[in-house]
Order: sequence, then structure tokens, then C-alpha cells
Amino acid sequence: MLQVLLCAGMVVTLSMGIRHGFGLWLQPITQDMGWSRESFSLAIAVQNMAWGILGIFVGILADRWGAFKILIAGAALYALGLAGMALAPTTWLFILSTGLVIGAAQSGTTYAVVYGVLGRQIPAARRSWAMGLTAAAGSFGQFFMVPVEGALIAQLGWSNALLALALVVLLIGVLAFGLREPGFGKGQALAPRTQSVREALKEALGHSSFVFLTLGYFVCGFQVMFIGVHMPSYLKDFGMAPQVASYSLALIGLFNIFGTYIAGNLGQQLPKQYLLSGIYGLRALATVLFLLAPLSPWSVYAYAAVMGFLWLSTVPLTNGILAQIFGVQHLSMLGGITFFSHQLGSFMGIWLGGYLYDSQGNYDMLWYLMIVLGVAGALINLPVRETAIARPALATTPKA
Repeated sequence: MLQVLLCAGMVVTLSMGIRHGFGLWLQPITQDMGWSRESFSLAIAVQNMAWGILGIFVGILADRWGAFKILIAGAALYALGLAGMALAPTTWLFILSTGLVIGAAQSGTTYAVVYGVLGRQIPAARRSWAMGLTAAAGSFGQFFMVPVEGALIAQLGWSNALLALALVVLLIGVLAFGLREPGFGKGQALAPRTQSVREALKEALGHSSFVFLTLGYFVCGFQVMFIGVHMPSYLKDFGMAPQVASYSLALIGLFNIFGTYIAGNLGQQLPKQYLLSGIYGLRALATVLFLLAPLSPWSVYAYAAVMGFLWLSTVPLTNGILAQIFGVQHLSMLGGITFFSHQLGSFMGIWLGGYLYDSQGNYDMLWYLMIVLGVAGALINLPVRETAIARPALATTPKA
């Protein structure tokens, strides 16, 4: 179990740590290349949509064949996408590499695939804790990697910094060896199937709690990616030094370590749906207070710390509920579907941020949407129920 936890945590640390710093490249790239903020935002938005859409199918493959091959391919694509991001001469090639290629890579190197391994390898009594610990590792990646990325940009220039990260991300392929599962390479699924993919999809889509979780995850994606991509530029527009943005993103990562770990632990003891509702409600309240307070580095740091504590706390709770209701046979696929909604929200938060800034000259409307969606997320999660689904006796013949 220790090997699985260590390798899963390090994979997420690298994959999520790198992508959380993409907002630091917005101004250097757009200013150097003469592109609009909407163009950069569209590329990152496409990345999130590609990640979400492909994550469903990658989840199906990971559930059937294990995570090893998926992680190897994902690491190679991630490196290719970062190199393309560094060298793309036009906005369309930039969108192709930054959006489609890196998005595909992230679908195979982040939570849906890794949590599928944890769900199958970690006992149910420790599952929520293990997912929280792994999410905390992703948060540490943000805390550690964002300042490193900022330093790389300052020392090497934005293009060479991306090429350096392309080499670093290949370590995910090495870590994949620690996540090989029984049945790997033998031409068979990891466990006999008592449900087909079609049956599992029909069951989940007809379950109200699955629908509510999926809708709630939209809110999470919108909020975290608007802040992650546009907060650095928002602060610079108000004349703040670049390090304020780097420190604020690092603070989000630091406090997220504690938030996700605590959420995973609390999920073993308290109803997860109420914890999720509280997280979304507190995000809305924190944003209201941030907008009402005079803007200063200290108000930014305070907001970053609070939002960091709430940042990815939704991840172990949402996936824990999925495992509790539906079991682990199709966990990567079901997690991929809910995560698609997360990425749809991410697309809207990123793209709307760039579009409305270019058209209105400010981010005011996006901040108001952050608040409204936070309240909606709090209400949507209240009806969720964690009770394991009651199924009729299933045939013993394995299904594809």
C-alpha cells in the first residue's frame, strides 16, 4: 500500500503542479507573441475540455487494463505538449499543443486514473483518507512547482522554461512502474466484470446523487481555473508585483495540502455531501469578503490561503461518494464523467475570463459569477446520498 500511495502522490504532484502554474505564462507569452488574452485563455480552456472529454474514455481503458500503459502514454504526451507550447509560432498550433495534446496527457496522468488504482488497491475503510492524501500531494505540487516555474521563467525565459518542464514531466513514466496492478499485460481485465460499461453508465446516469455530484463539480472547475489562470493578470492589472501572484498561487497549494488531507479524513467520519456543500458555500463567502476588502498583498494572501484550504477538498469527497455508491469496478470511468463536468466548468471560467476582459476591460462579471455559482454548488450537493446502490442479483459470467 505504501508504494502505491507514494507513486500515486508523486504522479499527481508533477502532473497537477505543472498545470497549476500555467497562469504565470499568460502575460509573457501574449506580450512576446502579440496575442490576445482570449487566445491564451482559449488554449487553456480547450485543454480542460480535452482533458474532460478524453478522461471518460481513458477511464474506461484504465478500469479494464490498469493504469500503467495509460500513465506511460500520458507522460510522453505531456512532454510533447509542453514542447509544442514553447515552440508554437501561431495561435492555432499553440491551441493544438497546449489545448489538445496537454489536455489528452492530463486525462491519463491525474485523478481519474490514479484514483482508480487507489480504489482497487486500498481497503474501503481507508479509501477516503488515501484519496485525500493523494489530493494533498497534488496540492504540494502546486505549492512547490509554481514558485519553481516562476523562477524558471525569470532565469530561462518563458520558452526555455517550458522545455525544461517537458523533461521533468517524463518522470511520470518512471513512477508508473510503481502503480502496476494484478492482471497487467495478461490480456485480461483487472477483475471479473459483473457489470458491463453500458450497464454501469445507465445505472449512474439514472441515479440522482450522481447527477447532483456531476453538476456540483462544474462549479468547482469554474472557480479554481478562473483563479488559477486569471488571478496573476488580475493582480498585475492593479499594479501588484509579479511575485504577489506567484506567492498567492503557492499559498493556495500550501493550504490545499491541509484542506484536502483534512477533507479526506473527515469524509471517513461525517456525511461527505454536507462537507461538499460547506466547501462551496465557504468559497462564495470568501469571495464576497475578498471583493469588499481593500485590495492589498495581504488581502490577496488571506484570500489565497482560504481558497487554498477549500481548493481541491472536493476531489476526495466526490470520488469517495462515487466509490461508496457504485463500487470500484468502473470508478475511473464514473470519475471521468463527473470530471468532464468539472472541466466544462473550467472551460467556461478560463474562456469567459479572457473574453469578458477583452470586451469589458475588467474581470468584475467573473467575480460575481464565482459567488453565484458557489451558492448554487452548496445547494446542489445537499440532496446527495452516500448509500450504496441496491442491485438485483447479478450473473456470475464476467462482462466486458
